[in-house]
Amino acid sequence: MELVSYVEALKIIKSPTRVALAVVRAKENIYNLITLEWYMRTSIEPPMFAISIGHTRYSYECLQENRFFNLVFPSDEMKNIVKYCGSHSGRDFDKFNILDINWMPGRLNKLPILDDAVANFECQITGQIKSGDHTIFVGEVKYVWANADKELAIYYPLKD
Repeated sequence: MELVSYVEALKIIKSPTRVALAVVRAKENIYNLITLEWYMRTSIEPPMFAISIGHTRYSYECLQENRFFNLVFPSDEMKNIVKYCGSHSGRDFDKFNILDINWMPGRLNKLPILDDAVANFECQITGQIKSGDHTIFVGEVKYVWANADKELAIYYPLKD
């Protein structure tokens, strides 16, 4: 064990990682997907998740306007979607049309439920807190969808 910098330690623990996607409403009937590493369960009763979104991200703007998100745990077959959504901004690309994602409208605010995912959690934002250059959005889970026969994706980021 040796003392190292914060950045060096992050490189050691970064790969592999479990990732999630968040679906947000961009405009009327237009949705955005963002790849997330920073998410967590925050409550059992009521069930809640928190997601951390950078202030420069398009999804941050969307969440300020529309107070709902779907937290999506992608299946192994969705790895290309995870990579694309983590490297392209919804400001510039309509990811749902480009990626030809299979989805159906959810029950909460009609946000897309991704058919090929392991699980989708429909969340209503109940609070938020600024955390440096990010904001943590806390959402209460209202509806849950799952595919028990799908395998959860493990993500290996590109090496520097």
